[in-house]
Amino acid sequence: MLSYILRRLVATLPVMAIVALFVFSLLYIAPGDPAVVIAGDQASPEDVERIRQSLGLDRPFLIQFGSWVWRILHGDLGTSIFTNLPVSTMIGQRLGPTLSLMIVTLLLTIVVAVPLGVIAAWKAGSFIDRAIMGFAVFGFSLPVFVVGYMLAYIFALRLEWLPVQGYTPLTEGFWPWLENLILPAVALGCVYIALVARITRAAMLEVLQQDYIRTAKAKGLGQGGILFIHALKNAAVPIVTVIGIGIALLIGGAVVTESVFAIPGLGRLTIDAILRRDYPVIQGIVLLFSFVYVLVNLMIDVTYTLVDPRIRY
Repeated sequence: MLSYILRRLVATLPVMAIVALFVFSLLYIAPGDPAVVIAGDQASPEDVERIRQSLGLDRPFLIQFGSWVWRILHGDLGTSIFTNLPVSTMIGQRLGPTLSLMIVTLLLTIVVAVPLGVIAAWKAGSFIDRAIMGFAVFGFSLPVFVVGYMLAYIFALRLEWLPVQGYTPLTEGFWPWLENLILPAVALGCVYIALVARITRAAMLEVLQQDYIRTAKAKGLGQGGILFIHALKNAAVPIVTVIGIGIALLIGGAVVTESVFAIPGLGRLTIDAILRRDYPVIQGIVLLFSFVYVLVNLMIDVTYTLVDPRIRY
């Protein structure tokens, strides 16, 4: 098992190297001279040249890239052009709201989507199955910002049940923290719930046709025990896989969701950095998101080997 994990870790190194090269190239992919864009229209040539030197743009590309990677390996993500704060500090300040939103969304997805998928498979072909799958298609089709605005209008503006925007740290109380995350988590989780529910239904349908399920029914085991103990356990591999892969949906959706509900997280920081062309901040956030996604996929592979004994290390 340890050797398998080490091989997977080694295999992620080329992936991270390619990601790092792409992230660093964002400075050059963007249209126009980054120094001119950052300096503004009223800047003098001396100001532009000073910014170019501060960014290291006057050096060859490979030397710039090597220096940037060396700083990354030492935990230095650079310094914001506009705030002069370390990028790592800015990310640390915004990490809490984004992490809270993703955790609540993930828990909501598991609690809602998995039972829906199990029930749909149990009632396959019935009205309940068609209703659940219709909801899944509907939820998968709506953009996150549309769902967010609908929820904010209904539950925050009209009914006044929940806050329309903002974020309260967990240190100020559990309920104030949670009530600010309910609407964003539902908006962000709609697509995720739809995806997990459909995969759960498909995996459960395949398992429910196995011989040992018919044997369990013949022995008189209750329906709940058959569905949630025998069937769901053996259908867990694709479900866990899609839940892990769906982290990418949360990362991408958090950018839009935090903008809609004015949550001061990494998504909002990303939008602000893009609008101001703060390239070090953009590079740091994209690199962090990419690393998290690679790490999640590594964890999925390891979990896959633990759950499915047929896989050899």
